Amino acid sequence: MKDLSTYRNIGIFAHVDAGKTTTTERILKLTGKIHKIGEVHDGAATTDFMDQEQERGITIQSAATSCFWNDHRLNIIDTPGHVDFTIEVYRSLKVLDGGVGVFCGSGGVEPQSETNWRYANESEVSRIIFVNKLDRMGADFFRVVKQIEDVLAANPVVMTLPIGREDDFVGVIDLLTRKAYIWDDSGDPLKFEVQDVPADMTDLVEEYREKLVDAVVEQDDDAMEKYLDGEEPDIDTLKACIRKGTINLDFFPTFCGSAFKNKGVQLVLNAVIDYLPSPTEVSPQPEVDLEGNETGEKAIVDPERPLRALAFKIMDDRYGALTFIRVYSGIMEKGSTVLNTYTGKTERIGRIVEMHADSREELSSAQAGDIVAVVGMKNVQTGHTLCDPKAPATLEPMVFPDPVISIAVAPKDKGASEKMGVALGKMLAEDPSFHVETDEDSGETILKGMGELHLDIKIDILRRTHGVEVDVGKPQVAYRETITQRVEDTYTHKKQTGGSGQFGKIDYVIEPSEPGSGIEFESVVTGGNVPREYWPAVEKGFRFSAAEGVLAGFPLLDFKVTLLDGAYHAVDSSAIAFEIAAKGAYRQTVPKASPQLIEPIMKVDVFTPDDNVGDVIGDLNRRRGMIKSQEPGPTGVRIKADVPLSEMFGYIGDLRTMTSGRGQFSMEFSHYLACPKNVADDVIKEVQERKAAKDKG
Repeated sequence: MKDLSTYRNIGIFAHVDAGKTTTTERILKLTGKIHKIGEVHDGAATTDFMDQEQERGITIQSAATSCFWNDHRLNIIDTPGHVDFTIEVYRSLKVLDGGVGVFCGSGGVEPQSETNWRYANESEVSRIIFVNKLDRMGADFFRVVKQIEDVLAANPVVMTLPIGREDDFVGVIDLLTRKAYIWDDSGDPLKFEVQDVPADMTDLVEEYREKLVDAVVEQDDDAMEKYLDGEEPDIDTLKACIRKGTINLDFFPTFCGSAFKNKGVQLVLNAVIDYLPSPTEVSPQPEVDLEGNETGEKAIVDPERPLRALAFKIMDDRYGALTFIRVYSGIMEKGSTVLNTYTGKTERIGRIVEMHADSREELSSAQAGDIVAVVGMKNVQTGHTLCDPKAPATLEPMVFPDPVISIAVAPKDKGASEKMGVALGKMLAEDPSFHVETDEDSGETILKGMGELHLDIKIDILRRTHGVEVDVGKPQVAYRETITQRVEDTYTHKKQTGGSGQFGKIDYVIEPSEPGSGIEFESVVTGGNVPREYWPAVEKGFRFSAAEGVLAGFPLLDFKVTLLDGAYHAVDSSAIAFEIAAKGAYRQTVPKASPQLIEPIMKVDVFTPDDNVGDVIGDLNRRRGMIKSQEPGPTGVRIKADVPLSEMFGYIGDLRTMTSGRGQFSMEFSHYLACPKNVADDVIKEVQERKAAKDKG
């Protein structure tokens, strides 16, 4: 049996360009996994092994790797920072026990850091913080710590202080031991000296050490009492307090350094082992029944218990489909049979491999606490639970956001059509935030995703990885429809043919409901005029019809149907008759309820140099944006705004032009809002013209 107390399942997450992948590279170098460090900007990083990642210098897929440090095993997942790929961060956090949040020393808390931090809070993942890039122009460790407190409402506990700033950054001071770690200029992470604190920093070190001790002794009553009596706890007691507070999410130990210059990473690795939890120290995953209700049972991390494992990622590579699995309890052995509770079918475990980015090591078994990949599983998808067939249970599944943007693609020749179908099937299995539909009228294949970059990468993967050349249509926005008025109405469905006929009469109210509430149905029928067994059929009819709105065929959202009364016939009424009545009622009444088009509004976060603030705000206003806030920083201004998605196509090019290439932005879906009349008219007209062209063709 493996000793689980020496396991650390951790993720590294941050905003784009804060240095996650570079930090991962340094960890792999220090732990002896790689001998030559690959650089992101050269396209040679170990965990960025996709062509698209190497060219763009960004991480797209989360990559898993394992290494050892001080006799502890680290399973590390390097996650993407770009907002279009937050799904990768979300599903990685779901299976991790701890995380390292990386922040840029000059950029500070950036838009995506906030989103990832929120995901980590929701997943209750313990974290340590690494303020990176302190060798850069404008880097300021203390400002970033203040931002973490103000913007993230988090409680950072400073563990190391930087020695020098920007080009003069040479090392860090460990506040616990009051020792300075100073690296030479060779760039070798192992070439450092441990010295006494520089004389000009002793006061600062004592000030921050006192803050550190004050913050952590609250975790232990005995230590607190002694401390109040003037006796300082020893280092082991302090470490135990820090570990307890970190696991309880009371505070986040905060470190500093420069991963690129190889300074300060060892202390972060030590902190991962000292302060982040092992698999047995986190709250066990709750088990749910097939309806998604919690059963009260927990998947306790213990190799002796029945098998419970969660598939959190599917990846297709040259050897076939790889299913990444976190084993929560029990043992998974090569050749054994497991039950997939989602499909109700059993699968045989073929090869189990331990991943190091895109190379692998064969294993005979995996046990509770492990993160491994299984080769060649047929029907397992992201979020499925694998368990012991003799003791079935489901782990809490993952919830993924709906896509907000779509494009039409068509293969360039007949031969590519089948190839495209197979390729899209594989891509769908890999990415739950990517959807594919076929337009019934035109036969076009519609790809749906989280943003322009997301779909751009998917097209690139289709062309290069799968060799499918496609023609791409222009991006389409996922408009929706809703109603604005309450209408009380009645509808009768009557059809008489030979033999028994069909009859169903309903009296009902259709009214708008709260934004984001979806479709609600309620029956207040008394006295049996519409028998209870027909109520679900009425609801089904309305829900089915809502997939197509009356203005331009977009789905109808946020309305409530109340069934007031009706009538039925002892012979001719049936569930199908009442379902048809509801569909007819929908077509009759929704046009009377003042339907309107609503559009997706995006939460846009723009960073711009000071000189270009006016241009950027003017441009956002032209795009129908609502400016929410402006936050000046040391290197520029962050502007937060709500902007309709339809106005944001091609924005990155315009922003770069306005800011001479220095501007950055991220956006994520926020909510739906009514379209202005002129925009709605244009959209409806375009839909009608497309329809007319199809009918003609």
